[in-house]
Amino acid sequence: MNKKQNPYRLYLTEEQMPKQYYNLRADMKELPEPMLNPITKREATVEDLLPVFCKELAKQELDNETRYVDIPKEIQEMYRIYRPSPLIRAYNLEKYLETPAKIYYKFEGNNTSGSHKLNSAIAQVYYAKKEGITNLTTETGAGQWGTALAEACSYFDISLTVYMVKGSYEQKPFRRDIIRTFGANVIPTPSSTTKVGKEILKEHPDTTGSLGCAISEAVEKAMTTPNSKYVLGSVLNQVLLHQSIIGLECETAFNLLEEYPDIIIGCAGGGSNFGGLIAPFMRDKIKEIHDPRIIAVEPASCPSLTRGKYAYDYCDTGKMTPLAKMYTLGSDFIPSSNHAGGLRYHGMSPIISKLYHDSYIEAVSIKQTDVFKAAILFAKKETIFPAPESSHAIKAAIDEALKCKETGEEKTILFGLTGTGYFDMAGYASYLDKTMTDYIPTDEELQKSFPNIID
Repeated sequence: MNKKQNPYRLYLTEEQMPKQYYNLRADMKELPEPMLNPITKREATVEDLLPVFCKELAKQELDNETRYVDIPKEIQEMYRIYRPSPLIRAYNLEKYLETPAKIYYKFEGNNTSGSHKLNSAIAQVYYAKKEGITNLTTETGAGQWGTALAEACSYFDISLTVYMVKGSYEQKPFRRDIIRTFGANVIPTPSSTTKVGKEILKEHPDTTGSLGCAISEAVEKAMTTPNSKYVLGSVLNQVLLHQSIIGLECETAFNLLEEYPDIIIGCAGGGSNFGGLIAPFMRDKIKEIHDPRIIAVEPASCPSLTRGKYAYDYCDTGKMTPLAKMYTLGSDFIPSSNHAGGLRYHGMSPIISKLYHDSYIEAVSIKQTDVFKAAILFAKKETIFPAPESSHAIKAAIDEALKCKETGEEKTILFGLTGTGYFDMAGYASYLDKTMTDYIPTDEELQKSFPNIID
């Protein structure tokens, strides 16, 4: 295929699909700081992680050396149900913006979960099943991860309990019902079903919850249930490893187009889709083969990269998980109940945090009214109804395309469209009814959770 053959949608063939995951840590010049045991504060070992994770996932979490990991046949077979996902040229958006830039997006919404989350859910459930685990627990923010994991658990016949952030549980009743349809039990968090949940409710009786709260409850549930393990939908090294399939498919597609992205943009909450999208391109940047600008986009209401501290912190509110060196707002930070959904996490992936700290990537934060304005424009021009999380990347891509309009530069922009927004109608209605507000925490509000961070 040459440059003149530039389709609206490019799908890889089954033979072109990745057969291995790519572990970016194997090529990083400086590795992220190691996880710490929450009790001893010493570097965590595989054995330290086994009370929470199954063995193969614990190994993947700490493996900094294996560059490529074979994707098991059983996982590949399930991927074939909905992958490869398309790389799409946004011709209509380009025309509307009158930009010389080429805008591409990788669309991960072509599955029932409505997002990229299924890529890691399948892998994590497969490894648990292989180990003989019969019960899994997890957290979910906007609901995509809970849905994806419920799908995978149904496929592999494993019981699942999902702790769903209370704000999303109330805003998105149909999302929780899809999770239930696949056979999982859904509990709004914080709840009275765990010790840590009761403690959080005692201190914050009116809280709408957070991903940190949900993680704490899910971990406690896993550790107190026979033959049970906990699985996480973002942040962890293992999750970014599984999500590298997104970037690897993009890399092959751009090779077929004989192009290379100048700017790569992804929304970032915990970092899984962003890390997966950028993985092979970051490898090229580190090795000085190419030098794309790489931009992480986060909500202004939960600005871990742009306003957080780079320090060791717990990954959950109940302080039960290992500590990670990351950009964080503090594990005690409770985000506002806005429509950023799955991006409302207090910290950022250690891999993404390290890359940002070492100036390999940029980060911007965007207020939610601007996000929904961009989402509606995109829906009108490209006929895909985007999730609010994805729309952070859309907004940043539009901004970069308009800069190209000003300068006349013909840059190639790639952004991740992580999923669809059909269960986010409360957010869209709020924007259309002009009742949506832009909550941005003050420095004083952020300072309240900083003292508990271990520097």
